[in-house]
Amino acid sequence: MSRHSKWSKVKQFKGAIDAKRSASFTKLSHEITVAVREKGPDASFNIRLRVAIDRAKKGFMPKDNIERAIKRGTGEGSEGAQLEQLTYEAYGPGRSALIIECVTDNRNRSVADIKTILMKNGGTFANAGSVTHLFDRLGVVRVNGSLPADRKDEIELELIDAGAMDIVSADDGTEIFTDPTHLARVADEVQKQNLTIESAQFEWIAKMPIELNEEDGTAVANLVELLDENDDVSQVYTNAE
Repeated sequence: MSRHSKWSKVKQFKGAIDAKRSASFTKLSHEITVAVREKGPDASFNIRLRVAIDRAKKGFMPKDNIERAIKRGTGEGSEGAQLEQLTYEAYGPGRSALIIECVTDNRNRSVADIKTILMKNGGTFANAGSVTHLFDRLGVVRVNGSLPADRKDEIELELIDAGAMDIVSADDGTEIFTDPTHLARVADEVQKQNLTIESAQFEWIAKMPIELNEEDGTAVANLVELLDENDDVSQVYTNAE
């Protein structure tokens, strides 16, 4: 009996791991497809696609999956036409603001799932435009680790020349903010400086982040995590600190 019980737990654990891996592959696939739709399938001219493919490879995503995601982006096959990019605005605990970006093949399913998650966790949908005005739409390049101390000033000047508006460097990573039209140029400069790009994408950055009490802050963090676990959700942004 004990052996059977142990095996049941192993199967449940393996199932949970496989589900998370599948969800990860789904999100990575969507990321590749969106990148192809934005700038085309040639990774040499599409920095976001290059980064997405690199992330997929590091996540052990099979080559066939990557190729299918690229084909969906170019519209090949029936799946390509089905995927939609959607943006939802919402309020969370403590009157925090949320922007939820989705890539989905079923709009009705996505809105129903997100509505349920919001309702069960202190959130609600907001009217179009009532949240986005609290954010700036920027290009953001994230780099692993801090900038090399011996070349920090030199690298920052090169990045500014390429179009960087702000550079925030810390031990655990560096964020480079730019106008969306300069994202590719800044990302190319980052690579020229032999830095490892973690992500290069358009993001919603809060103009004036709000500070929440511990209870509301924990609730917002939990809500964001639950939203992010949904396969259709590609990104979640909030103005809560």
